[in-house]
Amino acid sequence: MAGRKNRRTTPEESRTTSDYYKLHTDAVSDLVNADESNSPEVSEEELRKYKSGPKFKLADWVKIILIKAWFAGSVCFFIFWGASSMIRDHLDLLVVFAIALGIVTDVITNNILRYYAKTEGENDRWMMFPQKRFITFPLNILYAGVLLFCVDMFYTLLNMTLGSASGGSFTVGVGPILFGILYTAFDLVFITMKNTLKQIFRDAMNTAKRR
Repeated sequence: MAGRKNRRTTPEESRTTSDYYKLHTDAVSDLVNADESNSPEVSEEELRKYKSGPKFKLADWVKIILIKAWFAGSVCFFIFWGASSMIRDHLDLLVVFAIALGIVTDVITNNILRYYAKTEGENDRWMMFPQKRFITFPLNILYAGVLLFCVDMFYTLLNMTLGSASGGSFTVGVGPILFGILYTAFDLVFITMKNTLKQIFRDAMNTAKRR
């Protein structure tokens, strides 16, 4: 009977059970003691590969505009649509609407912008009255009345134009989405005017001091 040939063992088979449980203590120690001083620098692009969540990120100014438009549209939905059946007079409805818009702006919208600012005062340029004081409460209500008047006039002119063009068969109603966009657009126009005037005044003061 021919003798059996010796079968060659593979490296994987030659490993004992204990080999599978050997800990690389040096690697564990390096991991535990790792900090900014002894860790290699990693680029932001490399770190972004391992971050969870969607890769698409909205710019901060887009988020701010969406927040302002969303709250204005929400007030339109709950107050203008909800109260229109109880308040028949158009002027009275606009007064209640303006009060609600001003309160939401002062209590909710502006506080959200302050909370999510990366540095203190970073989002002040997006608010008409950035300082949180008692006087800003009635000021925001008055300011909301001005913005609401502008939006109301825009709707009136738009419907007059569309009515003339279509023979009165087509008009645009007040809806939360369009209202939120228009209200925020007028808000940004007035805020930009304010910031521009402040910058002009600041530059003039600096020029006068240098003289």
